[in-house]
Amino acid sequence: MAINIQILTAANQDLLNNIGDEVFDHDILPDQLRAFLDDPRHVMCLATDTEMVVGMASAIEYFHPDKEPQLFINEVGVASTHRCRGIGRELIEKLIDIGEDRGCVYVWLGTDMDNLPAQACFKAVPEGENPQTFLLYEWDLED
Repeated sequence: MAINIQILTAANQDLLNNIGDEVFDHDILPDQLRAFLDDPRHVMCLATDTEMVVGMASAIEYFHPDKEPQLFINEVGVASTHRCRGIGRELIEKLIDIGEDRGCVYVWLGTDMDNLPAQACFKAVPEGENPQTFLLYEWDLED
C-alpha cells in the first residue's frame, strides 16, 4: 500500500471522481467544490491509494480581531477499507504543517465523545494537547 497525501487543488480535483466508501458523508456537489477551491482559506488534503481517494481532511484558516490566525480542522474521513493504517494521522499532520506554513498559531478540532476510532487517531498525532470536553450547540437551518 503506497498512500500519497496531497492538497486538493483545481488542477487535481478530478481525483474526486473515484472516492472510497465512507470518505465523505455525501456525494460531491460541483458548485460547493468550486466555492471551496475558490476560497484560499479552505484547504483539503487527500490520501490516495493508486487512483482512489481513500481519505480526506478539510480545514479552514480563520481570523478574529483579537487573535492570531488559527486553523480549524473541520472533518476527517478514511475509507472503511483503509482504516487503522495511520492515514487519518498523516492527513492531520499535513494540515498542521499547512497551518504552520500559513502562520497559524493554533490548530484544533473536535469529535464526538463516542467516536473512539477518531479519538485514537487524534491522540496518535504528536505534540497534541490533552482533549477537552465542551458543549456543542447546533441550529439546523434546512427545516
